[in-house]
Amino acid sequence: MDWKNLFLSADGRIGKKEFWIGWVILFAASIVLGMIPLIGQIASIALIYPSVCVFSKRLHDFGKSGWLAAVPYVAFVVGGIVAFMIGGAGIFAAAMSGQGGNDPAAAAAAMTGMGGAVAIFGLIFLFCIAYTLWVGLSNSDPRENRYGPAPADGQVGAPVL
Repeated sequence: MDWKNLFLSADGRIGKKEFWIGWVILFAASIVLGMIPLIGQIASIALIYPSVCVFSKRLHDFGKSGWLAAVPYVAFVVGGIVAFMIGGAGIFAAAMSGQGGNDPAAAAAAMTGMGGAVAIFGLIFLFCIAYTLWVGLSNSDPRENRYGPAPADGQVGAPVL
């Protein structure tokens, strides 16, 4: 397996096996980096590019554009903005009540806003799991396509999803 090509190039195609190996390595690296305060979390941003490369090549394998690898990141950014607005609206409503921490209605407004924000992030998380499964489990295009020849470990057949 060409590790440099797997993680640093978005060109070409990879099969299911190579995709899942790359995904597990990136997932493990993100967990390890996430345990390191501040520096590790900043360094984990560098894993976005290798992740996009792995997803792009796998998408190419079943004839889809590599640009679809950006979908989870766009969903996270847009969902984050919406969650921030909903959570902020609840906190703003609580702050405008004028009663401070003694008003049950203000506390309910704040909790409702924050609950909505958490629900949105939960939906984004489920979407990302479904997206990863779709990319990782879809069958390869059995013939050469515009992205190159079929990988050696490609599973031919109808798409799973």
